[in-house]
Amino acid sequence: MKVRGFPVGPLQANAYLVICEETGAAILVDPGDEPERLLAAAAAEGATIESIVLTHAHIDHVGGVAGAKRSTGAPVLLHSLDLGLYSAAAIQARSFGLQIETPPEPDAELREGQSLSVGKATLEVRHTPGHSPGHVCLVGEGFAIVGDCVFAGSIGRTDLPGGDYRTLIESIEQKLLTLPDEVILYCGHGPATTVGRERETNPFLTGSLGWNG
Repeated sequence: MKVRGFPVGPLQANAYLVICEETGAAILVDPGDEPERLLAAAAAEGATIESIVLTHAHIDHVGGVAGAKRSTGAPVLLHSLDLGLYSAAAIQARSFGLQIETPPEPDAELREGQSLSVGKATLEVRHTPGHSPGHVCLVGEGFAIVGDCVFAGSIGRTDLPGGDYRTLIESIEQKLLTLPDEVILYCGHGPATTVGRERETNPFLTGSLGWNG
């Protein structure tokens, strides 16, 4: 599979195209802004977007959903525990001095352990709350798209509505650090990293910031 990342919008959240190179089927993950740019990139790859998958519903990850769905007709998939955030996204954006188009109703629910087909490949949905109640990560062969769960050298915020520090650490330890060290983590902001690198050097996960499990 091919994974292509695109920092979009004023908060530079990473949107991703995950493409089955054999069939050209693709999913669009977290189109937070600039949907035209993302769709043009898919067209340049010869990819057909079959679904729009959201790791979570914060404004910088859902701002381009309406435009992407309008152009592709692809179903929108979201975990049900983030529906409250999702439905309030346009209002929340205004509180930050931003404007986004109200996203359309989700078409289907993401669930723990669910398999998402991308052409001839599959992604496993892992529910990873802590940054938001319905946050999920998508685990493929040799990689995982982790949204704002963990970053290179850091972790997602837990001071927003629905966030919880202890829950986030447990999600990372149980759902991501159990993956092989060489697995690439494609993060919601900033560069990609690996499971092994974060296990060994991330101060939030090594205990150097006082976390003791």
